[in-house]
Amino acid sequence: MNNIEMSLYQAAINLIESRYPAGWGGAAAIRTESGKILTSIAPDVKNDGLSLCMEVGAYLEAHKLNERVTHSLCLCREDENSKFLILTPCGICQERLVHWGGDVQAAITTADNKLVFKSIRELMPHHWSLVNGDTL
Repeated sequence: MNNIEMSLYQAAINLIESRYPAGWGGAAAIRTESGKILTSIAPDVKNDGLSLCMEVGAYLEAHKLNERVTHSLCLCREDENSKFLILTPCGICQERLVHWGGDVQAAITTADNKLVFKSIRELMPHHWSLVNGDTL
């Protein structure tokens, strides 16, 4: 695991511990091409139809800054005494990451909860953009 990956992991943990000192907590951390680390959480909503993934705020911030995302990581924990679990981006977030190309690295869920990153191209080898001649 390299420094970029550990920096993202620690940034997400720091946000979870500060935003959710007790109980459930989840956060995302992304890195942009210039080296910025952006973090976000899922908004608290009363209607589940309005919910968003934890990463969306950081992705939108990258768009606002006009910076390319290079890495994305999402963590959660059940409560303040539980271990942090690494979450693979959902299909919608994988589609969001395609905007920045197939080489974007995303942390994935593994059976042993190790910090492993895979490219979006690896996660989506048969992406629909192939019909357009795109290779992600």
